[in-house]
Amino acid sequence: MKKGVFLLLIAAVSALGGLLFGYDTGVINGAQFYLTEHFNLSAALKGWVVGSALLGCFFGAIIAGPLSIKIGRKWSLIISALLFTLSAYGSGLPEMFPQSVSMLVFFRILGGLGIGVASMNAPMYIAEIAPSNIRGRMVTYYQLAIVIGFFVVFLATYYIGNNLTQTENIAFGWRRMFWSELIPSGLFLVLLFFVPKSPRWLALKGKDDEALVVLEKINEADIASKELLQIKQSLNQVDAGVKVSYFSKAILAIIAIGTVLSMLQQFTGINAVMYYGADIFEKALGFGKEDVLAQQILLAFVNLVFTFVAMFTVDKFGRKPLLYIGSIGMIVGFLLLGVTLQQESVGMLSLIGVLIFIASFALSMGPVVWVLLSEMFPNKIRSVAMSVAVAAQWAANYVVSQSFPMVMGSETNNSAPWNGSLPYFIFIAFILVIVYVTYKFIPETKGKTLEEIEQFWD
Repeated sequence: MKKGVFLLLIAAVSALGGLLFGYDTGVINGAQFYLTEHFNLSAALKGWVVGSALLGCFFGAIIAGPLSIKIGRKWSLIISALLFTLSAYGSGLPEMFPQSVSMLVFFRILGGLGIGVASMNAPMYIAEIAPSNIRGRMVTYYQLAIVIGFFVVFLATYYIGNNLTQTENIAFGWRRMFWSELIPSGLFLVLLFFVPKSPRWLALKGKDDEALVVLEKINEADIASKELLQIKQSLNQVDAGVKVSYFSKAILAIIAIGTVLSMLQQFTGINAVMYYGADIFEKALGFGKEDVLAQQILLAFVNLVFTFVAMFTVDKFGRKPLLYIGSIGMIVGFLLLGVTLQQESVGMLSLIGVLIFIASFALSMGPVVWVLLSEMFPNKIRSVAMSVAVAAQWAANYVVSQSFPMVMGSETNNSAPWNGSLPYFIFIAFILVIVYVTYKFIPETKGKTLEEIEQFWD
């Protein structure tokens, strides 16, 4: 098999973790309309069923670091694939088994654990195995897969729901929506057995010969030997037998920078728009709830197109330029939305503002944060540091998701001068912080090996 084809296969298989991230997160949005009536859920209980997976995501990201060090990136992903599969089947248990809200929440949390483990290990695995000149593009496959996962699950739940009656959907249609995830999760599980282990994890465990074999499948022999030498030099910078002190000033600073960047991805307001954007579309274009399909297609299309743009520019322009360009675009988009809300003139400009924001996020903070998190941490601390950063991102996701409707419904927001625009100006403030953090603390990693990036922190 040619080296390029082999590398593409590895990226495609590991990026399936991203697809399942999007699929598992999105499937509940289609199924909840019907399972709410099936179980006769109260508003509070419905929120718990829908949001319970975030709890699993948080704890999954926390355990992903130690798990990745102990058994490696490949086997961590295999465990996540098993969790996705169990969650998909269990969430839609056949009618012959007694399904309860508690059981449903249990299996949704299992799926969240799978997302948490995969969201740390998949981009890190790709970064550790990809050549430096195309590493950025390959890690963005992960973000592309998330976007595709959202789009595919939307089409799947729409197809299932529209081919059954309302009564059938309430009785068992929502179960089939969960079971549809068994196809990608099963494929992910099987294909993972055919990918190699991460060469950097093998070197970390002292298995240099195995690491060299993997590197030679991707690079020419002389380049592979040189890269293995760099990896060993990086790992040997810490004296033999001395454990890494994660509480040392230098290491804490590196982890803090990565964690702040990871959390800022959520504080852009992306999930506020994705979760609660229907109201904006309804006011801007007169869409009703029956037009959710058109709204989601529009958002998904823009998201998908500009994720492709990021893929083909991240290794050409670099990580920091995309963050600057995307930040400016996100600010412009929210300014359009915020000002039209303030002036009580919601219309096409508001819609354009939302779409500019989505496009700018997809171009920058969406994929580039995953690229930077997967490559900015030194070899010795990468697993634990990325675990902390990803867990913090899920915590930030929860904070934004819970606080956004409260701010939206507040008296301050719904009176002059804000007139419903306050949350978007708060998000603009956070985006300005992104510009500062990027300028002051984030290294440009384009074209550098992971070991060369490590020298930046020295």
